[in-house]
Formats: sequence, structure tokens, C-alpha cells
Amino acid sequence: MSLSVRLDPVLEARLEQEARRLGITKSEFVKDALERALGVKNPYQLLRQVRHAPDYEVGEATGTLSEDTGEKLKALLRAKHSG
Repeated sequence: MSLSVRLDPVLEARLEQEARRLGITKSEFVKDALERALGVKNPYQLLRQVRHAPDYEVGEATGTLSEDTGEKLKALLRAKHSG
């Protein structure tokens, strides 16, 4: 299903910026936000999945716990939306 929504220019700019930061499309960002707002997706469960995901290395260095969690969350979102 396709849906068109008119956004205020400031809101659209923030949407673009956040989607780019997360490495996902604007459509994926909006779908995710709607799922959370409608109670279809529980963000707490996703966070628990990220925190209990196996460790990984980024290049030669590993990041801090918060960096790891952020990267793991991005990886889970990318995997979800690509599959």
C-alpha cells in the first residue's frame, strides 16, 4: 500500500537527517515509527535483542558499550528492512 503525507519542511529535514544517521530510507523510518506508535513493535524488546546479541568487532578496534549497542541496533534495523 502506498500513502502520501505532507510534511512541514522542518519535520521533513529532521526525518531525512535521522534516516541518514541510521542508514535507512525515510520510508523505513516512517514505517518503524508507525509500528511503535500503534503498538505493533515494542522498542524495549528490540533493545533487549541488541544488548543480548553476540559481540562483534569493528575493524581493529571495539567501541564502548553504548557505541556497541548503537551499532548493533543499526545492524538489526538494516537486517530487518533488507530482508
